[in-house]
Amino acid sequence: MEGIYLDHASSMPVDPRVLEFAKSFLLEAGNPSSLYEFGQTAKQAVEESRRKIADLINAESEKTIVFTGSATESNNLGIRGTAVRNIKDGKEVLASAIEHISVINPIKDLVKNGWNFNQIPVDKYGSVDLDILKKIISEKTVVTSVMYANNEIGTIEPIKEISDIVHKNGKYLHVDATAAAGRIPIDIQNDDIDLLTLSSNDIYGPRGAGALYIKPGVKIQSVMPGGGQERGLRSGTENIFAIAGMGEAARIAKLEMKNESERLEKIRDRLISEITKIDESYLTGHPNKRLPHHASFRFNFIEGESILLNMDMYGIQIATGSACSSKTLEASHVLLAIGLKHEEAHGSMVITLGRSNNIDQVTKIVKSVEETVNRLRQLSPLSK
Repeated sequence: MEGIYLDHASSMPVDPRVLEFAKSFLLEAGNPSSLYEFGQTAKQAVEESRRKIADLINAESEKTIVFTGSATESNNLGIRGTAVRNIKDGKEVLASAIEHISVINPIKDLVKNGWNFNQIPVDKYGSVDLDILKKIISEKTVVTSVMYANNEIGTIEPIKEISDIVHKNGKYLHVDATAAAGRIPIDIQNDDIDLLTLSSNDIYGPRGAGALYIKPGVKIQSVMPGGGQERGLRSGTENIFAIAGMGEAARIAKLEMKNESERLEKIRDRLISEITKIDESYLTGHPNKRLPHHASFRFNFIEGESILLNMDMYGIQIATGSACSSKTLEASHVLLAIGLKHEEAHGSMVITLGRSNNIDQVTKIVKSVEETVNRLRQLSPLSK
């Protein structure tokens, strides 16, 4: 059975071109901190990757990019490192109600150490309520964290408007761009973002690398001290293979983003049009201001985990809620935040498209979803 992979938000396959570019660094022994030739070759690869990533987001220079081991690590460094370094300015942090768990948990850790935390509510589409943000932010708010786009419902946030509010009333804006980078254009300077998280695995690069953009002048301290690599902010010998691969993935993403996004939008829109024809099915997230590769739904009377497992029997891999928090089997905090009841939030299905998908797959996908939903409803006492 030919498989159809539709879970690119949780993990992307490494692009073969990226693997070809970076594979030599799996075999070479150079350490970027070493002065001999192998070491300097490795250092050159790191710096070249830094430049490519800066170019993807229109950063001021490659010096603004710090490499980490993952998006989770970047979120921790961006939020905790900035908050603790600037504690004299206040002990308050804000985040939207639909942030990824790798943003929420570092903030909870700050709360355990005496920080105040307020959540910014969102509307039924998942867009941040700007009026309430204006009311709750203060001069004591050191870090405000709002994701560029949500990984579960696809909604793109009004980052420029949020940035204006934060810098008028608070201090620093951190943006988790894991779900958005490589899919929609990101202009750090135009949006006036202070800190931005990126993930290699989410732009078709190897696992084991992430990056944090730090605006010149932003004060931040390490959350993992050691040998002083990456400007002393992220110690540990660099993963050259993953970093080199991430840089090449960023270069390809920028080069192909426009055409690829337009191609995926057509598939996404067909899926949304057909799947929402199923009885008691609903689109989640914003109908227009959403990621080009993202289609998310909820179905009454059935469970998302059952949808996932049944679709897998068709050779189709989808998601339900966030891959990082789905082990709890609890209702998604994102879906609850946009106003859904617990029983409604449990019936979610998330489709995220990628380079392996094409318009010819739509018929099979829709047919499989329809058969899955009908089969599960026949078994569900709720539908009766």
